[in-house]
Amino acid sequence: MRRPEPEAFEEPAARANPAVTGRGEGGGRAEGFRAFWGAQPRWSGLFSAPSEAWIDRYHKQLVRSISPQFLEEIICYLRRLDLLTAEEAGRAQEVSSLPEQVRAVVDVLAGKGSYASQSLQTFIKTTNSQLYLHITVYVVTGPCKSKPMVQKHLESLQSYYGNGLETGPLQRLRNLLLVEGLTDIQQKEHDILQIEATKGLRNASKSIPLEKLFLPLSKVSIAPRISVTIGVAGIGKSTLVKLFVYTWAKGEINRDIIFVLPLTFRELNTYEKLSAERLICLAFPHITEPNCISAGAARTLLILDGLDEFKTPLDFSNTVVCTDPKKEIQVDNLITNIIRGNLLQEASVWVTSRPTAASQIPGGLVDRMTEIRGFGAAEMKDFLDQMFLDNRDLSSQVLHHIRANRSLYVMCTVPGFCWISGSSIGYYLKNSTDQSQETTAVPKTLSEIYSYYFKMALSSDWLEKPRETLRIEQAVNSSKKIVGSLGRLAFYGLLKKKHVFYEQDMKAYGIDLSLLQSSLCSRLLLKEEMQSFTAYYFSHLTIQEFLAAIYYYTAAKRAIFDLFTESGMSWPKLGFLNHFRSAVQRSLQAEDRQLDIFVRFLSGLLSPQVNKLLSGWLLVKDEHNSFRSQAISFLQGCLNTDYIISSRTVNTMHCLYEIQHMEIAKTVEEAMKNESLAGTLTPVNCSALAYLLQVSDICMVETNLSNCLTYNVCKSLLSQLLFCHNLRLDNNQFKDNVMELLGSVLSVKDCQIQKLSLAENQISNKGAKALARSLMVNRSLTVLDLRSNSIGPTGAKALADALKKTSLLSPCSLQHHAIKEDVSDHDLLSPTPSPPEDPGAADGDVAPDIHGCLPHLRSLQKNAIGAHGAGKIAEALKRNRGLKELALSSNSVGDNGSVALAEALKVNHSLQSLDLQSNSISSAGVTALTAALCSNKGLINLNLRENSISKEGGPAIARALRTNSTLRKLDLAANLLYDEGGKAIALAMKENRALTSLHLQWNFIQAKAAAALAQALRSNGSLASLDLQENAIGDEGTAALSAALKVNTTLADLHLQVASVGAVGAQALAEALMVNKSLQILDLRGNSIGVAGAKAMANALKVNRSLRRLNLQENSLGMDGAICIATALKGNHGLTYVNLQGNCIGQSGAKMISDAIRTNSPNCVVDI
Repeated sequence: MRRPEPEAFEEPAARANPAVTGRGEGGGRAEGFRAFWGAQPRWSGLFSAPSEAWIDRYHKQLVRSISPQFLEEIICYLRRLDLLTAEEAGRAQEVSSLPEQVRAVVDVLAGKGSYASQSLQTFIKTTNSQLYLHITVYVVTGPCKSKPMVQKHLESLQSYYGNGLETGPLQRLRNLLLVEGLTDIQQKEHDILQIEATKGLRNASKSIPLEKLFLPLSKVSIAPRISVTIGVAGIGKSTLVKLFVYTWAKGEINRDIIFVLPLTFRELNTYEKLSAERLICLAFPHITEPNCISAGAARTLLILDGLDEFKTPLDFSNTVVCTDPKKEIQVDNLITNIIRGNLLQEASVWVTSRPTAASQIPGGLVDRMTEIRGFGAAEMKDFLDQMFLDNRDLSSQVLHHIRANRSLYVMCTVPGFCWISGSSIGYYLKNSTDQSQETTAVPKTLSEIYSYYFKMALSSDWLEKPRETLRIEQAVNSSKKIVGSLGRLAFYGLLKKKHVFYEQDMKAYGIDLSLLQSSLCSRLLLKEEMQSFTAYYFSHLTIQEFLAAIYYYTAAKRAIFDLFTESGMSWPKLGFLNHFRSAVQRSLQAEDRQLDIFVRFLSGLLSPQVNKLLSGWLLVKDEHNSFRSQAISFLQGCLNTDYIISSRTVNTMHCLYEIQHMEIAKTVEEAMKNESLAGTLTPVNCSALAYLLQVSDICMVETNLSNCLTYNVCKSLLSQLLFCHNLRLDNNQFKDNVMELLGSVLSVKDCQIQKLSLAENQISNKGAKALARSLMVNRSLTVLDLRSNSIGPTGAKALADALKKTSLLSPCSLQHHAIKEDVSDHDLLSPTPSPPEDPGAADGDVAPDIHGCLPHLRSLQKNAIGAHGAGKIAEALKRNRGLKELALSSNSVGDNGSVALAEALKVNHSLQSLDLQSNSISSAGVTALTAALCSNKGLINLNLRENSISKEGGPAIARALRTNSTLRKLDLAANLLYDEGGKAIALAMKENRALTSLHLQWNFIQAKAAAALAQALRSNGSLASLDLQENAIGDEGTAALSAALKVNTTLADLHLQVASVGAVGAQALAEALMVNKSLQILDLRGNSIGVAGAKAMANALKVNRSLRRLNLQENSLGMDGAICIATALKGNHGLTYVNLQGNCIGQSGAKMISDAIRTNSPNCVVDI
């Protein structure tokens, strides 16, 4: 784990540490510094040397460590003391580089005696203790001349990280994408599937330069403590770390950081227990005083590279708290305690990881998340030119072939994959004649590309080496042995999610370490040697997966037990096809999707082209013929027989592509070209369409699915429509229920739809409202076409309100809608105001002196208060005890503002109502707010409607509900809780005895969460109102709630508008109403209970005496169903209002109902 000790070398350019921007900088750590060293600074008299002036002793450190701003202060100070003339100052400032400017000033002072030296020493010591500490205190003594510890550290890092680093081609890594957390696809899918689905692009409106990665984003924000940078395998995460460390060590960036401590999880895997201080000492032996870091006396950045390679999953929920930096604990607990801030509290932490592994860190702990972007077109060309430096024509040909294959081009945005693909295609082009190209096509599938790559490795024909004369026949046996050994390691490593191996792993799998010295092995497996360990890892994740597939393919032909059971103890499984089926089934069942690419490679090994390439090397010639047709039949059988398309289905289509059986996809693609898909979209063809939406050139510029989709087909394709940039869905006879589906797509963080056309459908005001709600949270859509629908004035008004709140959507076509005059042009066309350039100034204008006015303040809605303004309000709330209600809706408070308000709620117990509707609060913000609720004793009403609270926020809300005993009303409508978040809240409601009203409208909740809420209602004795409208809970969820209503005695209001309730659900509700004595309001508007449901409800109304209001608007009751309800009112003396509008009753039906009501229930108001 030790870094190699550096050789002595020349002084690097411009090491300025820390970047002191003024006298105030570093003051925040001065107290920590004094606490660490004691009241009397430790350096007093310690380093005085009568024979050597201070300025001479620390000349080198001064030149490296002074920032431009602080140099100006020094010059002003010396001018006032007449120690520096105007001419001398001018000469110094004329020099071009900062180090030379500092050197000029120091040299002048050095020639002016001890008083000048002491004056400079005193000024730095009194105005910036951090800088003085950095220059003088950390000294390593030894037999040689003493050298400051920081300097020793810098030299060590420059020596280790500068070796072999070519900074020229790494410009891409100098700007990272600033993202707002992990998307669903990043948390769940394999890296390759993420790239394919998103087409290598990511919704990110901002980028951040590498030098600002650990700085505040604005004058009013703070620097992040925990930063996470994500990127798929091969994108350059470790190279980014290497670039940052080397650039920092040279003094070019982040001069405010005194120590950068780069570590890899690869290293941490070799230890079982460590303390924080021992970790530092082992990794950096030249840091002889690690307590200066653990005590926070020196600003430190701890880098933890490669979380996905850590052998132990991080468990933040069961972390044993440790605050002692000297105490040894399990390494995984050490890491979680450091991230949580229990250890090295003052240190900044930077974690790099593949996206899936990064989800181990709770979002609430991450202050800043960035993502490494892939190649752009120009960067890909430059990369290939670097690969083929001696043959630019070959580089151009390789690029041409990559661009000709859309899916391959998308994959090549990842440098690691681009290298493998470029090498393979280059090898093919160099070694194929015009005659051979007629029989063998350029590699296109993954399996073909990797087969060429392996063939190149096996024949030792690499770009950087001339072709060796070793006969292929002599290498076959040796190569088979190496590939077989590495394949077994790769396969079982894949099953264990292990990608880094150590010598003990090699021995456990019977790998002869001497074989690792071969040229073939060195090209597939990389080796990292440190002083205390040697680690091995495959050159890319896909190399491991391809080797695993070759091993499995070879072993499956003779294995009699399940190969997935490493011990061999399983039911007998004979024959290759049985093993093939087992692998595919395990891939389809795996939740983490980590076997998907392995199964693609396994399928590809059955293709004729791959067999031809590798026969005689790794495969037996033509042996695939006996397995291929049956494997194809099995894969086709795995395609869905109903309209449910998932990434698993799409991966099965990829397997068929690898095996070179594309008849289904070709048929659907031809229909897409001819615009003749209508009536052809069976479930199997839908699977092919979902696949084509990813890979087909037809969908590159525009995805045209007009006049061919039904509700079921559209629903099945939702996960793929997310990533269509330009989507046309015209003339599909879509109704409002489809708008609910599309609204759910537009609302998710993954959504990349930029242009959406829904012209010539049957969308009414209800569908327009669903779209409008989604537009409030959507961050991608720029063009929306709703021509020739029937959204009416209320739908247009809803869209107008949404347009005022989104800054992205510009063109919105609403032609032919009969909007009338009650929605003005101003509502629809008024531009969204641009945010002010200076956020500090804007926020300050809103709340300049909030402390004075807060006792009388009640509503600040729509005032652009922002996070900074919310912070000022929060500070006032900590002192105010009179305010009872505070409305801050539509103020862009965000997560940072929420955190500030949460801190106030921990001490303010007088505020009773807080409205934070529509404030862009995500799970991070709600985690802070709900943590405050655990101790708050005053808040009664909390409105978090129309924010961006995801399913990760559910457990945080649940924790608050379990402990808080004062909150009565909680509004979480129009968020993104989904079933997972809803279930977490439901479990908490079993224990909560305070909440009386819970709004969960439009949260993408389905039957599972509804069932969990129903279980809670069986025991909960406080909840009086439950709103689940616009959640597709369906009949199953409604039935569960109905069963709970039979025993619940407190629920008075139940809102199930637009909840996909059918006749079965209505019948279950009717049964409950016959025995329930508490329910007073039941809203079923916008469902489809039909005549059967109406009859069941009518029978219940004859018995029920508690219900006061019943809304059955737009439920397809027809005249017969409506008459049943009206007739049932006879003898019911409780109902005061019934809504039967929008049920196609007709004039004659309306008259019959009116007559029945006048006769049976004259006191009940019925809207028809």
